[in-house]
Amino acid sequence: MMEPTWYSQPYPPEGASAAEGIRNQLGRPELDLLTILVRESAQNSWDARTSSSRPVDFGLDLWTVGPAHSAAWRTLLGNGAPTNTDHFPLRESLRRGVIRVLAVSDRGTRGLGGPTRANDAIGPDRDFVSFIRNIGEPRDTALGGGTYGFGKGIFYLLSQAGSVLVHSRWRTPTGSYETRLIGCALWKSYVATEADGSRRYTGRHWWGDTSGDVVEPLTGRAADAAAQRLGLRPFADDETGTTVIVIDPNLDELEPPDAADYLADTIAWHLWPKMISTDGKPPAMRFSVTCDGIPHPVPDPRSTRPLNMFVAAYEDMKSPDGRDLACMRPKKHLGRLGLVKRIVPPLQPSRAQEMVNMESLVHHVCLMRPAELVVTYRPGPKPPSAHQGYAGVFRADESMDEVYARAEPPTHDAWNRHSLERPESTYVHTTFSRIDEALNGLLSLDGDARPGTSNIALGAASSFFSGLVGGAWGIGGATDYSKPGSTMTRSTMDDSEQAGRRTTRNVRVGGQSSGSTTDGRDHRSPGAFAGEAGTVPSRRPRVQYVGDPYYEDRGEATVLIQEFRLPVPGPQRVRIDLAVTLPGAGGRETDPPIGAVMPVLVGWQDETGRLHIDDPCFVEGGESLWRAVVQPAPDTMTEIGIKVEAVREP
Repeated sequence: MMEPTWYSQPYPPEGASAAEGIRNQLGRPELDLLTILVRESAQNSWDARTSSSRPVDFGLDLWTVGPAHSAAWRTLLGNGAPTNTDHFPLRESLRRGVIRVLAVSDRGTRGLGGPTRANDAIGPDRDFVSFIRNIGEPRDTALGGGTYGFGKGIFYLLSQAGSVLVHSRWRTPTGSYETRLIGCALWKSYVATEADGSRRYTGRHWWGDTSGDVVEPLTGRAADAAAQRLGLRPFADDETGTTVIVIDPNLDELEPPDAADYLADTIAWHLWPKMISTDGKPPAMRFSVTCDGIPHPVPDPRSTRPLNMFVAAYEDMKSPDGRDLACMRPKKHLGRLGLVKRIVPPLQPSRAQEMVNMESLVHHVCLMRPAELVVTYRPGPKPPSAHQGYAGVFRADESMDEVYARAEPPTHDAWNRHSLERPESTYVHTTFSRIDEALNGLLSLDGDARPGTSNIALGAASSFFSGLVGGAWGIGGATDYSKPGSTMTRSTMDDSEQAGRRTTRNVRVGGQSSGSTTDGRDHRSPGAFAGEAGTVPSRRPRVQYVGDPYYEDRGEATVLIQEFRLPVPGPQRVRIDLAVTLPGAGGRETDPPIGAVMPVLVGWQDETGRLHIDDPCFVEGGESLWRAVVQPAPDTMTEIGIKVEAVREP
């Protein structure tokens, strides 16, 4: 059996593409290489799926080649390689003590089949030559994610040696299965001094069977034997798909386990539409990430903030509540839009989230074509409240897929109308205009008052407090807000689950309730609740508020939490006092207009986590920490008061 060896492509008389030109076809994208790898490779895998009913399995596996296989890597991949490491840096990568690789694999896909020579690839079955030999072929998959196949260059860009191994298995037209293994390197063109003079080379290299006039992949038993020597995972008997092994990957200075976590998070952010089950069908793709055999789970978009908002927007887009966007001149249906608006507790953005320019505030619309692969997250106007967020999903109509595809750069991460001629540029421009119109309506930026209001629209209430955030005091014209330590304390918070405006919490003093501010100190006037002669304090019940109110996700709902204690021992009865406040419109409201929603008590939660739904609720005073759990009203500021009174023992 012949040993595989390297073949370096010289410039033919008719000319050829230089390696540098091929490597530069991705341009200079804003996304990092690992993110582009996830996007482009998953897109290739999706376009190569074999069945609409069977999910595609997509995996990313980082590993260090072990002692049992490292010698084979150096021997097999060093055979016939150019000696100058400037021309062929793989030699240097193989000399190092540690050989690290990143394998990108898919199963449930066609594999790289068809003819192995470009001049023989006449029919539609030409996956091998499209990936291994040709550059810039137009896509042959209807409604696919790819366009001109430039994305495969990311494999070479990510490799610090510019080198990959491609291990694939396909089903032949006769029904049999064939395994193929070939190596490819793409670095830079060069001139080599040889015995018969100098010669120019393109910088493209292939590793495989060089016994003929064109380097061919190892096939069948030869491919299986070489893969086994290298420690590559074999294919099952009836399994098809492709594994691309990136040699010496650039992990952007991340340690391998951290890089694996980042890859898993990146999959969630860029491929979440393929991870969710819809219409009773299982997810279209299944994803896995490992590092040296240890799994690094991919986050579930339905339970990961703020991705769950985009999932909700996607479902809104597909529901009857979704909006059809259209261009009027010329008349064209553009696609559908779904929007959701929610309370968003403060976010700690991950590296993957920052990569899509989404940090502490979510105000974005996810753009996608019919293939339902994320193109980009387009930012919209920021909400008036620091804790309010919204998410949207726009999916292009199938009839418009070619238009949006032509508007994309090679990395498929934007829609650029300036790269199109009319009327196609008009369609893209109108798409963004229609999305912006919908967002302005969502945020009530048109200033229209809503039914049931007098002087101020509920939707606009937050604009009066746009300078207030949690913990900010005495700002602007909010003169009834005082600094901590006074008899009334409020702190602005965020919105309701249904996209409400800012809310407030009021620590009430006097009347049937007594209390303290958030620092826990009693601020009643001297002797107010004293005994005779005002010298012996009574044991009258009081509420001690603990910290500021905050929001907490509970499944599909977000609730407002106020922690408190009842420091005076003994049986007591607590009840909630809820209202909404509209600055400049008459203070607090406890009786809602017809059709309006008021905040409601969900329950009283004790230290064990048990929820008591009675109101009033009987509580034993002491140092135990309690939590008032409230469902805020949409588009209002919620005011929470807790009232307490002693229970007389018989």
